[in-house]
Amino acid sequence: MTAGQKSNKPVALVTGAAAGIGKATALAYAKSGCHVAISDVQADKLTAVAKEIEALGVEVLTDVHDVGDEAAVRKFHQRIGAKWGRLDYACNNAGIEGAQGATHEMSMDNYDRVMNINVRGLVVCMQEQIKLMLPHGQGAIVNIASIAGLVGFPEMVAYCASKGAVVQITRSVAVEYAERNIRVNAICPGVIKTDMVDRVTKQDPETEAAYAAFHPMNRMGTVAEVADAIVFLSLPQASFITGQALAVDGGMVAR
Repeated sequence: MTAGQKSNKPVALVTGAAAGIGKATALAYAKSGCHVAISDVQADKLTAVAKEIEALGVEVLTDVHDVGDEAAVRKFHQRIGAKWGRLDYACNNAGIEGAQGATHEMSMDNYDRVMNINVRGLVVCMQEQIKLMLPHGQGAIVNIASIAGLVGFPEMVAYCASKGAVVQITRSVAVEYAERNIRVNAICPGVIKTDMVDRVTKQDPETEAAYAAFHPMNRMGTVAEVADAIVFLSLPQASFITGQALAVDGGMVAR
């Protein structure tokens, strides 16, 4: 496909796509028949994911940047428009936890960094995504929040604040663009068995049992389960769902 030629396949975007939920979601979009744009700060891992996507018979566009870098975010979305002429689905997954610790001792630099990436960066991404969706009269955005955006956790004030903000941003933007057929939802994962969690639990089986016990289903979730929920909220099957914060948490918030 030449630059600027409109794609006859849907186009999906995933930020934070080099590993974990982001990688699983990028591959799930590709398996559903989408061309996929992916970004992350981890260049080598992002390249590996791109090869997996290409092996599924769809096109891929990659960019290495931090979503806290506004200019880089805007430029990447412009590249998507130039390459495919459309954006149908976007999953804003990139984010950080930041340092944990007592609120009265917290570094405000840490707080600002978490909010810059998890909130401001997400809003910049959404601005550009909406610009690409509006000319086509449709689109779906899924923001990755957390159960920490729904309930409180001690010594995680920056992370909880940022994910609570993601939930409210999702609701606000969903209402704003509902009549223009752009749907916006959030996913709030519980403890998910990512590579990072695996590295921790393999060294400490008691930690794995504790993580599992957080959930009434007595296990952690998988990245595939979260990716399936993201793709469902993106596709036409969910055409009357917008403004929702879906907890994918094995019943944790309901307890």
